[in-house]
Amino acid sequence: MAMVTSSHAPLLASRASSVDASPVREILALTEQPDVISFAGGLPAPELFDVEGMSAAFAGVLTETPRQALQYSTTEGDPSLREAVAARLGSQGLPTGPDDLLITTGSQQALSLVVAATLDPGDTVLVEDPTYLAALQCLKAAGARVLPVPCDAGGVDPSALADLVARERPKLLYVIPNFQNPTGRTLSAARRAAIAHVVARSRMWVVEDDPYGELRFEGDPVPWLSGFDDAAPHAVLIGSFSKIMAPGLRLGWLRAPRALRRACVIAKQTVDLHTSTLDQAAAARYLRDADLDAHLARVRHSYRERRDTLLRGLPHALPRGSTWTTPDGGMFVWARLPEGFDASALLHDAVAQRVAYVPGAPFFVGAADEGTLRLSFTTHTPQEIETGLRRLRTVFKGAGESGTDRDV
Repeated sequence: MAMVTSSHAPLLASRASSVDASPVREILALTEQPDVISFAGGLPAPELFDVEGMSAAFAGVLTETPRQALQYSTTEGDPSLREAVAARLGSQGLPTGPDDLLITTGSQQALSLVVAATLDPGDTVLVEDPTYLAALQCLKAAGARVLPVPCDAGGVDPSALADLVARERPKLLYVIPNFQNPTGRTLSAARRAAIAHVVARSRMWVVEDDPYGELRFEGDPVPWLSGFDDAAPHAVLIGSFSKIMAPGLRLGWLRAPRALRRACVIAKQTVDLHTSTLDQAAAARYLRDADLDAHLARVRHSYRERRDTLLRGLPHALPRGSTWTTPDGGMFVWARLPEGFDASALLHDAVAQRVAYVPGAPFFVGAADEGTLRLSFTTHTPQEIETGLRRLRTVFKGAGESGTDRDV
């Protein structure tokens, strides 16, 4: 049989070659060695998983309702799980009914479904700059025209947003309101009210992605954009169990107006029909029988200690003139090195010192700031964080000036 030459090979879709692999995933692959202290991945701490509670939930489901738990389910999701999520949102100040929700295979699928239901190739989408890498991948795969909204230390600039909306007529605005990935910043109530006003006067959707909202260490919760009456008809709220239960469950949800939610249901039917019946049933059982709030209190206490350890050490680890955010919760600190330092170029040296971070450049839609980096504080103990910071100090000292005691 004759060999087929490469010129006759089947072709991939153009969108498959237009989206780059996630730099975070690539870095994680480089840092799997057990002696590497990685500030790179935004991963929950595995030693804090409630293994006993989750085991009991799965055992209860498989013992008492195995035929239902192992069977196909509805696309919309397990009614008991939707009721539990709705009740939790209601207790946090956002009245929600079970029928307002769609259970998804992780919050990443929730975003993908909204994108599939709202965007045509070439439609304009506005995002924070910098913003979540996987969201950028999703939007670019859909053929969207992605534009950055100017941001400052408080996040999205509402005036700049209003100007962009008037000029560009976007179809969708994507924001991470609480402890943003990658910057760790939180939009204030005043900013949210201003953004809600802009959204209400437009014809665009606003997607608020909130996987970190229940990881608040200090300060008071801030209302969701979905809770503002004028913005509610435009608003989609996305949530996840990955950061509060376990990412291995791959469970998320979206809350959206009826017409959009129905379109997302249809989009989901074309992808996977429904999310794992067993995992949904176990999550609902866990929410019924376990004390999620007590579990989260333990997680928040540990994460706050780790954040504080990282912040205390940064003045000694980073070069003089560096700045960084001080998040009120979540998983990330965003740092900026002084002029002349390139975080991407220095990553190789960092891995050689058995420490890693994520360079900030890939998170930008506009002009990238090569001196930025994202540091996650959740996956290592305070002692390990201190060791990692000493290794970072060696990297930056070798690249230029050593750190000082200055905090910003």
